Amino acid sequence: MEQLTHRERELVALGAALGCNCIPCIEHHIPEARKSGLSDMQIKEAIALADQVRQVPARNVLKAALQQFDAAGGSAQPETTQCADLSKNTSRCC
Repeated sequence: MEQLTHRERELVALGAALGCNCIPCIEHHIPEARKSGLSDMQIKEAIALADQVRQVPARNVLKAALQQFDAAGGSAQPETTQCADLSKNTSRCC
């Protein structure tokens, strides 16, 4: 399955690396993107676009957390317990 050019594969890889917060992947794929013929401006644009895309779910999670906080009564005192007992795998959290 070699339908994408090296340049196209590197653009996809950069987006995926940024999306999954993989610093070693980003460190690997920026030089590879340059080797594929992408200019620094093209690489920067791809990184900026990938960041815009990955920020959407981050904003949605923040919005959901704030809504849950408000729905739970907005207690001013923070809970000091863990969100889940990590020795038990029964919670939807963690």
